[in-house]
Amino acid sequence: MGGGFNSTCSKRQTKLNLNLPSATALTEQMQSYFSEIEDPRVQRTRSHLLTDILIIGILSVIAGGKGWEDMENYGLSKFDWLREFLALPSGIPCADTFRRVFERINPQVFERCFQRWVQSIVKTMGAQVIPIDGKTQARFLRQRAADISVAFA
Repeated sequence: MGGGFNSTCSKRQTKLNLNLPSATALTEQMQSYFSEIEDPRVQRTRSHLLTDILIIGILSVIAGGKGWEDMENYGLSKFDWLREFLALPSGIPCADTFRRVFERINPQVFERCFQRWVQSIVKTMGAQVIPIDGKTQARFLRQRAADISVAFA
């Protein structure tokens, strides 16, 4: 009997010459882009840094998280990695902390900061953003059209 599948992919060598910044550099970059966001919490009740909360929240959503508990679980599951570049003075924030902070920050300011950060990544990586409008997706599913029209909102 054969010894399994022989993959031709393992014999190919693909070299990607990407100039990727370190996690610390990305954190510093994110902090500069999101510095416009005012911390809505009372000074005496701040046991977690706003930047830590925002970064964990964003990373969680990028990884597929859908709610506050997912943000907390993401932080807990990635704690060793996150502490390499985040301060985390009081560990990972709880789900209620994520909820309270994200509910109180100005959504327009957050959106503006987020868009500038994404645009900087696109520029640095030489990538292309393909934004998809939810209405277009719904129409596509109803009509089973061959093309998806995309629009940036």
